Amino acid sequence: MQKVTQATLDSIVSFLQVEIKRRGFKKVVLGLSGGIDSSVVATLCNRAFKSKDIVKVLIMPSTRSSKASIEDSIVLCEKFNICYEILPIREFDSVFCKLYPHCTNIEYGNFCARMRMATLYHVSQAEQRLVIGTSNKSEIMLGYGTLFGDLASAINPIGNLYKTQIYQLAHILDIPRILIDKAPSADLYEGQSDEKDLGYSYADIDIFLESYLQCDKNIEKLSNYPIDMVENLCNRIDRNTFKQELPKIFMDLKF
Repeated sequence: MQKVTQATLDSIVSFLQVEIKRRGFKKVVLGLSGGIDSSVVATLCNRAFKSKDIVKVLIMPSTRSSKASIEDSIVLCEKFNICYEILPIREFDSVFCKLYPHCTNIEYGNFCARMRMATLYHVSQAEQRLVIGTSNKSEIMLGYGTLFGDLASAINPIGNLYKTQIYQLAHILDIPRILIDKAPSADLYEGQSDEKDLGYSYADIDIFLESYLQCDKNIEKLSNYPIDMVENLCNRIDRNTFKQELPKIFMDLKF
C-alpha cells in the first residue's frame, strides 16, 4: 500500500482550496465526532484556509454519545484553533426512541447520522458553508456508512484514502495522540466498535481491499486470504455498492 507523505497532504490541501472555490463558496462546515477521520479532515481544512472564520466544525452528541468524544473533539479544536459549535441532537433522538422503542442499534445509529447531516446542511444553508465529507475509502467500499447521513457531503478530501492511510496522515498533521490511539468507533452506542462490527481489523481489511481492486475484483485470485474473509467482505462490498451510486433515473420514456 502506498505510503502517505507530505506531498499527499499538500495535494489534498490544494484540492480543498480549488474545489471549494469552484463551487462558489468561501466557507466550509463539517461534523466532528471525536474520531480520527473527522479530526484529520478538520485539520486539513484548517491547513487549507488560514482564517478561523472559514472553517467551522459541529460537535453533535446524541443521548448515547460518550463524554470522551466531546472532550476529544474540543482538544483538537483548541490545539489547532478551529472554530467549533456544540449542537446536540439529543432531543431528536429522544423523540425517535419514544416513537420507536424497539428500534435496533443500527436503526438508531442511522437516524442519528441523518440528524447530524440535517444539522450540517441547516448550518450550510444559514451560513453559506459547503459541507465537507469525512468518510474514508475503506468505509465507502464496504458500505460502512449511512446514506444521506455520514456518507453525504459536497466534497470529500479523504474518500480515496484507506483507513490505515488516514492514521499515517494523522501523524503528519500532528493530531493529538488521544485521538490516534483510541479504537475506531462511530460512537453510536456504548461499547460500539467499527472493527467489531466489520469482523476484522482495519489493517487486515485494507490489505484485502487493495488486493481486491488489484485483481480487478476477481474473487478466484484472492485464494491467499481465508475463505470466510473473502466471502464476508466481498458480500459486503457487493451488497453495498448502490451506496456509491447516484439515484437511478428512468430514461426510456415513450410518449
